[in-house]
Amino acid sequence: MKKSDVRKLLESVKDKEIDVDEALEIIADLPYKDLGFAIIDNHREIRVGYPEVIYCESKTVQQVTGIIQFMLTKDSNILATRASKEMYESVKLICDYAKYNEIGRVITIQKTPETLTDSYIAIICAGTSDLPVVEEAVETARILGNRVERIVDVGVAGIHRLFSKLDIIRGAKVVIVIAGMEGALASVVGGLVDKPVIAVPTSIGYGANFGGLSALLSMLNSCASGVSVVNIDNGFGAAYTASIINKLH
Repeated sequence: MKKSDVRKLLESVKDKEIDVDEALEIIADLPYKDLGFAIIDNHREIRVGYPEVIYCESKTVQQVTGIIQFMLTKDSNILATRASKEMYESVKLICDYAKYNEIGRVITIQKTPETLTDSYIAIICAGTSDLPVVEEAVETARILGNRVERIVDVGVAGIHRLFSKLDIIRGAKVVIVIAGMEGALASVVGGLVDKPVIAVPTSIGYGANFGGLSALLSMLNSCASGVSVVNIDNGFGAAYTASIINKLH
């Protein structure tokens, strides 16, 4: 439920279009719904502008399906990250318009008409191996209502590939840079644009990459100003923050 929905409900009661008991029934699940194994935060969209997102890893298929089954009773879009194909197949049985991005492991359910921003988020990655994080970021940004430009496989080993896309990158309101190995791409992009850069280190790389730690430390130590960093492989977190920035007036 959005702030606008609450306002509309209160105005409907005021104008006697619905009675108080009907309004109470509509808001009965606020601020949360206890499912026993999960407590759904129905108040989140009112507080922060976006509804609760389901992190599926370590949850059972039945738990994910149960959470989504309840969330389908509301009017907000649904996003589930780190979801398995088995989870999606179960969800598809209760919602035939659910979509699954297999590379990004993301389930999306579009319940409201799609309206995307005029400004856009540029999502850049160093290599094809980074695509799972890219796709998580893309799906997150889109379900939150953002236009996205995806630029892939433009890492520093062939920097000319990046330069050919500079017009698109510089036209974005905010830029997400996703890279593994030593994570150098974030610093390069940060030195070329006048927009905020959100860097995402990935766990891609050989042994001394330490599961993304080397890329994380490189990005944290970036000499380029305007580069902020999220956690390893956290495409969702980067896109969520980018969405907030992209919608600032």
